[in-house]
Amino acid sequence: MHRHVPLWTILAVLLISLSMSGCSNRNQKQREINVFAAISLTDALTEIGDQFTEDEQIKVYFNFGASTTLQRQVEKGASADLFISASSQQIDDLNKLDLLEDNSRSNILANNLVIVSDIKSDIQLDTINQLHNPTISRVAIGQPEIVPAGTYAKEALLYYDLWTKLKPKLILGIDVRATLAYVAAGNVDLAIVYETDTTLNDNVKVVYKIPSKAHTPIVYPAVILRNSKQKQIAYRFVNYLKTSRAMTIFEKHGFTSLSPKTVPETSQ
Repeated sequence: MHRHVPLWTILAVLLISLSMSGCSNRNQKQREINVFAAISLTDALTEIGDQFTEDEQIKVYFNFGASTTLQRQVEKGASADLFISASSQQIDDLNKLDLLEDNSRSNILANNLVIVSDIKSDIQLDTINQLHNPTISRVAIGQPEIVPAGTYAKEALLYYDLWTKLKPKLILGIDVRATLAYVAAGNVDLAIVYETDTTLNDNVKVVYKIPSKAHTPIVYPAVILRNSKQKQIAYRFVNYLKTSRAMTIFEKHGFTSLSPKTVPETSQ
């Protein structure tokens, strides 16, 4: 004999089930973070993000690109919780638009600027002024308007009074990785890139290290977006970037830490 189940009981069970499903989805959503980051950080941050996910059970989604391109995406309302730029300029511009969480800015890393050639090239530079030699026909840099590495490169060339002289030789990359690819593929004689980029490709070698006095200090600020719905997690991730564990990974990829290694390791 089949027992009749009241309709209201069925509806109650359905409502409870839907409610639990909704809570599960919300909890899952609360365990995610969207990070916009300079493309030069791709390898290091991907490794650190995987480690953070393993330690904290929080998924990190990255959007890597030229810093100015990412800035413009944020200005247009792109969903980001944290932005790590390769230059202070993008952070300053976003701050003027009141798009950043107050007092959340933190300089994480530093970098250097170098001139590289193909590994098989016999080009040698004793001074940066030799870039003007007629034997060097093409030099790649990032587009100064959108690529911080290109901005720093332009500053250095202006410092040495080479910008106007070299303009006809310059090939502009859409980001620092594209700039590196030009020289690795043999499409240009030399490229000006970050020192960290030289760890990514065995087909290039450093022929000259540009003195830091020639350009604005290369720093990587991290900042939390005002409209982030995951601010607590964003702060946790920034703190994680300052741990010895994360800094070891950054330094393996050639970056210089700007944070004292005094941040406690996150418990596992």
